[in-house]
Amino acid sequence: MDMKTKLLIASLTISVFANAQTLNDIIIKTDNERYEAAASDFVTLIGKEPAKGENYFYYGENFFKNDDLDNANIQYQKGSEVNATNPLNYVGLGKVLWYRGKEADAKAMFFKAATLGANKNAEVMRKTAEAYIYAPNKNLDEAITLLNNAIKLDPKNSVNYILLGDAQLEKNPTDGSAPIKSYQKASELNPKSTLGILREGKLYQRGRNYNLALDFYNKAIGIDANFAPAHREIAEVYMMAGKSSKAIESWKKYLELNNSNDARYRYMTALFYNKQYTDAINEGENLKKSGYNNYTIERLLGWSYGEMGNKNDTTAYSKGLRSLNQFFELTKDKPNFKYLPGDYKYRGMLLSKTGKDSIGTVEIEKAIALDPVANCDLYGDIARIWIRIKNYNNALAAFEKKATCTKGLDGQDNFDLGKAYYFSGGAKQREAAAIKDAKLKLAKEAEATPFFVKADSSFSKLIQLKPAFPAGYYWKGRVETYLDPKNEMWLSKTSFEKAMELAKPEEKTGTYKSNTIEALEYLGYYYFVKSSNKINPDSDKYFNELKTLDPNNEKAKNYFNPPKGTAPKGK
Repeated sequence: MDMKTKLLIASLTISVFANAQTLNDIIIKTDNERYEAAASDFVTLIGKEPAKGENYFYYGENFFKNDDLDNANIQYQKGSEVNATNPLNYVGLGKVLWYRGKEADAKAMFFKAATLGANKNAEVMRKTAEAYIYAPNKNLDEAITLLNNAIKLDPKNSVNYILLGDAQLEKNPTDGSAPIKSYQKASELNPKSTLGILREGKLYQRGRNYNLALDFYNKAIGIDANFAPAHREIAEVYMMAGKSSKAIESWKKYLELNNSNDARYRYMTALFYNKQYTDAINEGENLKKSGYNNYTIERLLGWSYGEMGNKNDTTAYSKGLRSLNQFFELTKDKPNFKYLPGDYKYRGMLLSKTGKDSIGTVEIEKAIALDPVANCDLYGDIARIWIRIKNYNNALAAFEKKATCTKGLDGQDNFDLGKAYYFSGGAKQREAAAIKDAKLKLAKEAEATPFFVKADSSFSKLIQLKPAFPAGYYWKGRVETYLDPKNEMWLSKTSFEKAMELAKPEEKTGTYKSNTIEALEYLGYYYFVKSSNKINPDSDKYFNELKTLDPNNEKAKNYFNPPKGTAPKGK
């Protein structure tokens, strides 16, 4: 071999190596979930090497891994056209067919790829196995067979064992013994394999061993600080562990590496579950402005607007309802689409907040129907809607349903239930007041008493659950005035005194002002009567406080300045 020939061979070898490295660098970006950056590089690479089929295949893989099957298929097709003997693009075409449920056509493509590779192309086997492992319609036994054959052909390739571990875990999700051996073998073959280390971490994460999972993810980042999937998994672990702020930090790092629309959508999801609803809304609205929109963004926007309420945006409820209506419109024709309870829950809440209360309760009941046990608490939300529109019978019925499917009503429930009973009793009394016949009037008044008794019981339970909550005592005292209308036992005294003891000064002049006025009137009158209808220091104390809180209060005026010829009165 002459010197000229040797130099030519060396030059070709260096050129092929450099191009392979370039392709490999871009593939690493895909593995790092930096899809947009990889796509830009693939366009450049294909511009330089338009006849190489593998360039189109891995460009297609970049789309495929980003859940864009249409564009992936376009690249696989182009690759098969410019290089008809390269088997990989037929694997790609087969993968798309397999994911779309056309299994017979997919297998024909896989067979063509295997034949072109003379059944000795390990990469064809690996890529075919990926389809069988990760698609909804799996063929795990065939995947394991293909990977064992790939191991025989390419025994030092760590990816064989990563995929084998994935197949083993999919086949037996409750047994991690075989997968962990495969992942460990991958790390043994390639200690710098961030994908292998990530898989080990994921296995421990599935077993809820979050600390060990974090160790592996941090190890992967130690090898490659730009390995975005590790930052994403760290964020997921922190979310599972309830450490929301740390999760957001990791998501921000992930976005520094992968600031794509898809990544920002995942970040939006994390913000929602971290209860950063305003930030989640900003992300979602910006994604829509950029042209990146799908039904899940509309779902999260609707949920976020529902949580944010009108505190910061006076049109939040209508915006949220518009997003959820769009979500239902986009999904109505999807076969076997599975709606989440939250879809109906938030739609119902938003309908109610925008004046469509009855329709809102129907939607919330749909959420309960999807999982009656997990969503039993929503009966409380339904009850509160009915209370707001003064339909107390329906409210009581909703609370009754909740009481049958939970361990017991919580403090808020007992508070609202007590008010529903109280207002129901009040309605009976108003009906009685309009009746002229004495016997019928008494009968109707008697119908009110059981409601007040039940209201008293509910507020008593509230006090047991929240003994430092002033409102429980205020409302119990209010109910007791109806149970003791002639003050024969002065039932309300203890409750009103406890309420006054617990309420803070700013609450007495703010949140509980009307309750406090009622309590001061009662207590002032109690001490006035107990002193034989004479002004005394105890009654003075309460009526002076009442006058300060409510200067135009008629009862306070009457106490201090009774009409001529009458004794002071406090009631």
